[in-house]
Amino acid sequence: MTQPANILIIEDEKANSDRLQRLLAKIRPNYRLLEVLPSIKKSVAWFELNAAPDLVFMDIRLSDGISFEIFNRTDLPCPVIFTTAYDEYAVQAFKYNSIDYLLKPIEQVELELALAKYERSAVPTLQQEPLLKTLIDYMDQKVYRKRFLIPFRDEFRRIATDDIAYFVSQDGVSSACLFNGETYIITQPLDSLEQQLDPAQFFRANRQYIVSMNAVDKVHNYFNAKLKLEIRHCPEGVIVSRVKAPLLREWLDY
Repeated sequence: MTQPANILIIEDEKANSDRLQRLLAKIRPNYRLLEVLPSIKKSVAWFELNAAPDLVFMDIRLSDGISFEIFNRTDLPCPVIFTTAYDEYAVQAFKYNSIDYLLKPIEQVELELALAKYERSAVPTLQQEPLLKTLIDYMDQKVYRKRFLIPFRDEFRRIATDDIAYFVSQDGVSSACLFNGETYIITQPLDSLEQQLDPAQFFRANRQYIVSMNAVDKVHNYFNAKLKLEIRHCPEGVIVSRVKAPLLREWLDY
C-alpha cells in the first residue's frame, strides 16, 4: 500500500483533468486531490495562500501562458510531473534532465511509472530547482509563428499573424480570416495551428475557431453559462463553451 499524498492538478482542459482524476482514483485511491487549477494566475494565488502539496501535475501550456511562469512568481518546493500534448523539443529536454513528464492523453501504464518514480524519490525536491531553471530558460526561447506563406493564384503571399482576426475550420478545411476581410486557405488543421500561435494573442474558442485578442469586439452572456463573441468579419459570432468561458475571461483580462 502506497503512502497517501496530497496532490494538485494544474490543467485548463476539463477532459484532461477528468481523465487524470479517474486514473488516479483507480491506481492510487489513497491520494487526496486538493484542487484543480486552470491558469497561471489562479495557481500563483493558490500557492501564496496554501501549504505546498506533496505532488503537482502541471500542464505545460495554459490559457494564460506557459506554466513554467509559475516558478518565476512563487516558490514551489514540491515535486512536479509535467503533462504535455505536444512540443517534442520540450519532451526531449525533460528526458535529458530526468524530470517526469506525461504525454496526453495520459495512459495508465505511463502514469503508474511516473508515480513510482515519485514515490521512490528519484528526483528529490532540492535537485529539481536547477533542472526547473534549465527548463524555464528553455521555454523562454520558444518562438511562435509570426507569418504564413500562402499560395495564391500564380504567386505566394506572406500573411503576418498580426493581420489575422481568426482561424476557422469548415468541412475539414482551415482558413485564415484577416482584419481587412480577406480569407485564405491554410494547410494546417486548427490543432496544429494552436500549437504554433502565441497563446497570449490567440485563443482556441472551440473546435471550429481560434480567435485573435484584437478581433474580439464584444463578449455577451449566452445560455447555459456560455459566452458569445462578436468577432471582426464573423457575422454569426463565436460561441465559447461553459468550460472555456472562465478561461476566456481570464485571457481577456490578463
